[in-house]
Amino acid sequence: MKSQALAIGKLGILGIATLVFLVGCGGGTSQPFNNQSQLPSGSNPTPAITTISPNSNVAGAAAFTLTINGTNFVSASMVNFGGTTVATTFVSSAQLTAAIPASSIVMVGTATVIVSNPPPGGGASNTMNFAINSEAILPTISFLDPTCAPVGAQAFTLAVFGSNFLPSSVVKWNGNDRPTTFISSSQLTAQIPGSDTAVTGMAGITVFNPPPGGGTSNSSALTISTGGVNPQSVAVDPSGKFAYVADAGCAGSSVLSMYTISASTGVLTSIGSLLTRDQDVPYSLAVHPSGKFVYLGNSGSRDDVGQVSMYSLNATTGALTSIGYVNAFIDPLSLAVHPSGKFAYVTNGYTSQFGKFASVIDIYTIDATTGVLSGVGETTAGLSTSIPTSIAIDPSGKVAYVANSGSDSVSMYTINAITGDLTFLGSIAAQSSPNSIAIHPSGKFAYVANSGSNDVSMYSIDNTRGTLTFLGSIAAQSSPNSIAIHPSGKFAYVTNSGSNDVSMFSIDAATGALTLIGTIGT
Repeated sequence: MKSQALAIGKLGILGIATLVFLVGCGGGTSQPFNNQSQLPSGSNPTPAITTISPNSNVAGAAAFTLTINGTNFVSASMVNFGGTTVATTFVSSAQLTAAIPASSIVMVGTATVIVSNPPPGGGASNTMNFAINSEAILPTISFLDPTCAPVGAQAFTLAVFGSNFLPSSVVKWNGNDRPTTFISSSQLTAQIPGSDTAVTGMAGITVFNPPPGGGTSNSSALTISTGGVNPQSVAVDPSGKFAYVADAGCAGSSVLSMYTISASTGVLTSIGSLLTRDQDVPYSLAVHPSGKFVYLGNSGSRDDVGQVSMYSLNATTGALTSIGYVNAFIDPLSLAVHPSGKFAYVTNGYTSQFGKFASVIDIYTIDATTGVLSGVGETTAGLSTSIPTSIAIDPSGKVAYVANSGSDSVSMYTINAITGDLTFLGSIAAQSSPNSIAIHPSGKFAYVANSGSNDVSMYSIDNTRGTLTFLGSIAAQSSPNSIAIHPSGKFAYVTNSGSNDVSMFSIDAATGALTLIGTIGT
């Protein structure tokens, strides 16, 4: 016993602790806590900082409040700013605020921001740098999206891109605050009411950062124009009361213009317009057979998806209200709604940087109550070397026809009345660059405008199979790119982009043959 006591005495306190550890652990080695789940009950976690706001100020500025965002903050967390612990307020486990005195930002340079949690556990966070500048760093606007709006446009969302934006930044329209959402330090969005576009002219858009170190950005102009630019597509509702025109707009800002139609004269009267999704070109427009909904195909960029925008239609006023959008493939060139109102079809075609075609027909079902589209499938049958520029459905709803400008052909598909699925029937040759196809109201004939050969091809339709038989062609003017058939079935109209006019034809009810009856300038 004496020898044992003597040995312990020689070991000392540290030796005893070591001995106890070795005995208790069976001679093993210690394992440190390597994640928060291993912390003993009641221990504090290690904090982490993700962002601070603001992240800069001007030397000599007044005291201000710093917001620290992160994780694992506790009620006893403390903020250290530039080496000095400052008064800290616990907001949540993800946010703290700190009162930064004026004395902490006297000199130009960089102050470090660290959060510490006390024992047990706890520890110091990562470090964030706070810039103390010799002068204010103002927000800067690089560009707007959109850059223009039509006079009388409905409310829309304006995206502002630039630098030095803060969560507290405010977008101003001609000096007046607009509800602003912070996306990132390089992007804000603002809600613009319809009253801001009541008259034509220029609106000055600025961004204001509040103190400390804030100020007003450069001004960027947004044009309020008299109407849309570069009209791409027109559609009339089934009642014949309203017409809608899709315009490419300015700088990629697409516009959907709305009109009433005089029952006696046919004259259009504007009832306003709205900005659509900001894609390249709004190629195609269609009205649901019920007259309750309108669909607009917006093309995407080379590698971006396009969209089909959806709108509800007010049967009394003709006004449209957005009900959202669905993605299409890439380049929605044409859109058609099935006569039953149950399905919609969108043709997509683009040429990639490798010179290959990527062509798809998207198939959607339509909710009869809401008008919302739901993608149910697609087909590439008959489109391997094609650019499907136009789709039309026969009045019975049994067959769909697609004009393919890439392969100078017309593809034919049967339609499943239950699912809306398409089954490829085959193709028939067309003339050069077929851009548009239309079906006669009787379902007996089809007509294709060919921009490459400056003519219109005529086809008969097999009532049993739905296949086409070529009947011949008739000359049009320069670059015919669209064709429409009068509801009576007596006349056809062809727009000619090369000669800036419209060709008018009579239609033989028995043979389907076209006869030119004149042209009119546009």
